[in-house]
Amino acid sequence: MITVEGLTKTYGGFRAVDDVSFVAQPGRVTGFLGPNGAGKTTTMRIMVGLTPPSHGRVTIGGHAYRDIPNPGRHVGVLLDASAQHAGRTGREVLTIGARTMGLPDSRVDEILEMVSLTPAEAKRRVRNYSLGMRQRLGVAHALLGDPSVLILDEPANGLDPAGIRWMRGLLKEYADRGGTVLLSSHLLHEVEQIADEMILIGRGRIVAQGDKKSLLSGQSASSLVTSLDNDALARALSDAGHSATPAGEGLRVDCETAEVGRAALAAGVVLTDLRSGAAGLEDLFLELTADTQREGHPAAATDQGGAA
Repeated sequence: MITVEGLTKTYGGFRAVDDVSFVAQPGRVTGFLGPNGAGKTTTMRIMVGLTPPSHGRVTIGGHAYRDIPNPGRHVGVLLDASAQHAGRTGREVLTIGARTMGLPDSRVDEILEMVSLTPAEAKRRVRNYSLGMRQRLGVAHALLGDPSVLILDEPANGLDPAGIRWMRGLLKEYADRGGTVLLSSHLLHEVEQIADEMILIGRGRIVAQGDKKSLLSGQSASSLVTSLDNDALARALSDAGHSATPAGEGLRVDCETAEVGRAALAAGVVLTDLRSGAAGLEDLFLELTADTQREGHPAAATDQGGAA
């Protein structure tokens, strides 16, 4: 379990993380979502002792990271897939990690197979790895000690569609076995497919958290519909007390699909397409973090300062 309590980090007059509190539970994938510069990486760096907090604290399994003996056996961390010794081979990187943790060299072969790095790829120098291969190597290193907690920052970055699907399956299986997964990303669509709970952060503050159903429960119902006579359908919907506005080749209506169907039936209008148009997680997130999405926002300049 990861417990974050009142976490704040300031750099001069800039507050990168602002009173952040949440819990990542065992057996669940917790998505930590936000645009670049929102404070995700800073929060994760504080978790593993790389950045000191200005206020607040983080515990992992009830302990500060610095107090965990042989932490790689308990907490797997991937914050930057490019932060690996470019002159070593993938196998050498993992072998050094295994020996540091007191693990047998045979564990390296198990992990290489788990992350689908072939023997030939394992012999290549990291400088010759693609970004996707570095991500696999970074995940391998995080999993090396068979930890109970995983903290991963943008692990799908650089992976192709097959690699992203592999990553989803790997993390879901890990959580199903009782592991705690904290996964940060700015790719909401990818995370919402595996996350049991999502924490949305913008400009250093949590703007919403919960599972997908609870996050979207407050969103207004709407539908997207196309018919053989959109004008007649719009009049019928208006008579029924609903607003209909043009959307592509059809209409967006401020009610559930069942209400649209009833109005169409009463008016004798044939529908050719009808679907829910309710705002999804991405729409909700963009609405909640609208003031952080502007090009040239100061937060964008903090990426190099550890406030990503």
